[in-house]
Amino acid sequence: LISNEGHVVKQTLKDIGKVFKGPKWHASDVQSLLCLLFELLRIARQAPVELEEHIENPKDSAIFSKYPKIQADHTAVELICDTLRSASMNYDDPHQVEEVMEKQLETKLHHALHSSHAMQNMADGLPALGIVAAVLGVIKTMASIDKPPAILGGMIGGALVGTFLGVFLAYGFVGPFASKMKAVVETDMQFYQLIREVLVANLHKHAVDICIEVGRQNAPHDWRPSF
Repeated sequence: LISNEGHVVKQTLKDIGKVFKGPKWHASDVQSLLCLLFELLRIARQAPVELEEHIENPKDSAIFSKYPKIQADHTAVELICDTLRSASMNYDDPHQVEEVMEKQLETKLHHALHSSHAMQNMADGLPALGIVAAVLGVIKTMASIDKPPAILGGMIGGALVGTFLGVFLAYGFVGPFASKMKAVVETDMQFYQLIREVLVANLHKHAVDICIEVGRQNAPHDWRPSF
């Protein structure tokens, strides 16, 4: 707790639920995303002026409204709208846009991993705290060295419980929780990487169908929609 800022502690408590719920995005969401991007890119090619009303006010967009889960996700909507807006302003150097999007996603990942790092730090410290508890127990036992062996044995056993709990909690609960939280975050980030792949392909002037296929091919195997 001391090594983390207050907002990180609060976020970590919220993110513990991810261990049980799993990733936010699933295969059905990838299919919805590709359909959304297909509609937006088709309008961007055929009627750029019409596209503005969708990317400037996605909350009221008829297209975004078809996919409420994506519409409710601030990161996904911001990534899509900002990139399409840049393309409409002739800021269409694919390499520059790709670099900007990559940095944006790296920043998002960095902040999202704070919780798992905090949990891992706690896991790393628990065995040491267990040893401290054991040492304190031994010190207390030494102060009662004149007691019968049965009593001394019980006191030493109690002291060793601290070491056991420290190691057990670190490697049996907190450490695995941290690893699972990290895995969930990294899985969800693949959804945003998919958006980047499709939009960068669009900036390379590929046909809309090809852009969507690029996204489909870059989707994780268990998310990849069939034709």
